[in-house]
Amino acid sequence: MANMQLKKVPMPEQERDIRNKNWQEVAKGYTEEDARVEASRCLNCKNKPCVSGCPVGVKIPEFIAKVAEGDFEGAYQKIKETNSLPAICGRVCPQENQCEHNCVRGIKGESVGIGRLERFCADWHNAHTDENAVDAVKIADNAPKVAVVGSGPAGLSCAGDLVKMGYRVTVFEALHKAGGVLSYGIPEFRLPKDIVDREVSSLEKMGVDIQLNMVIGRTLSVDELIDEGYQAVFIASGAGLPGFMNIPGENSNGVYSANEFLTRINLMKAYREDYLTPVKRGKNVAVVGGGNVAMDAARCAKRLGAENVYIVYRRSEAEMPARLEEVHHAKEEGIIFKTLSNPTKINADEKGNVISMTCIEMELGEPDASGRRRPVEKIGSEFDIELDTVIISVGTSPNPLIRMTTEGLETNKRGCIVTSDGVTTTREGVFAGGDAVTGAATVILAMGAGREAAAAIDKYIKGKK
Repeated sequence: MANMQLKKVPMPEQERDIRNKNWQEVAKGYTEEDARVEASRCLNCKNKPCVSGCPVGVKIPEFIAKVAEGDFEGAYQKIKETNSLPAICGRVCPQENQCEHNCVRGIKGESVGIGRLERFCADWHNAHTDENAVDAVKIADNAPKVAVVGSGPAGLSCAGDLVKMGYRVTVFEALHKAGGVLSYGIPEFRLPKDIVDREVSSLEKMGVDIQLNMVIGRTLSVDELIDEGYQAVFIASGAGLPGFMNIPGENSNGVYSANEFLTRINLMKAYREDYLTPVKRGKNVAVVGGGNVAMDAARCAKRLGAENVYIVYRRSEAEMPARLEEVHHAKEEGIIFKTLSNPTKINADEKGNVISMTCIEMELGEPDASGRRRPVEKIGSEFDIELDTVIISVGTSPNPLIRMTTEGLETNKRGCIVTSDGVTTTREGVFAGGDAVTGAATVILAMGAGREAAAAIDKYIKGKK
């Protein structure tokens, strides 16, 4: 008999005024008892609507049933059948828009905490298992070679599936550390980097070869990879090119893209006193944008010691693309929200240092192509915010390097790679997925594309034979 409790078991968290001064994980995770109680809320529906909401098709009711029984390792192994990064997905997936959105329990009350249970299973496994106890896959010396460009969620997911199929897989990563956006984009307090490192290490132990400091399009081209005997190439290079607003003063000292700001903090450890990473620790900081990246940047600025941190967003809070949980945590931590406001100019002193930002008030008009109401300027409503740092978080697009150096690879006007089925490009033997195809999206959607690409590559190589 299912537990008919209407609300989820609460997630234990650090106190707001303590956590906004440290870099430890905000959410502490369920205890074994918490997990079993929450798992008992699952109705184990016959048609399993939650599974259809998961981009990688995790067998959700089956793993939750094992949690309810206390078989935590069995639950973890059930998740791993289709999800190669459960400790990561349990933390950063927007479950409220996917699996939990489809949960029948959400009709009357709150949906089952699927993400919290996935995280619990992964953390339980990691705490009770030797991280070296990963079986290598037996790969034949003459097995076909596949190249994966990028070691973010799409690349890692594809590589994991391909190595299990018996392919010799090499992942080429441009940076000095694997993980892609998981390493450089998501802060430690949301996704501890030792978790990312463990997941990457697990894939290496299975047999995936990861080559760092390899910029495809510069160090090697896609053509050269094919000349070296790779029978297929999967481009999973993400969308790391930041967008800007093109307003006056945007090149002033103290203006960052969110990508640069977060990379300096997460990948280059600017939050640690023993790392000499140049990053401005602003006193009054504005982050322009309303997505998850904007929330991450604002919460990082707060932890670096800023007194006032503003989120400046041109629509209302209801239109913000950020997860509700991230908005809630940001507010709790003292971030000031200035919605229906849009920057028009960044003002600097005679030395070029930011001193303020001029904004104009907005009101919502008719819906635009995105379905959201279009923001319209209110004439004569300009105002200034005193600042020393501005972080621009208005979206990213794919880096043009690969498309500029790969003949026959079609891209659209946003620089995203064009595919016929989500992963098959216009160049034979070259596949693509994740943010390089869709533009900036979620970790789990990128992973889903990685799995699709692995299946398509397997079919393509077997078809050639």
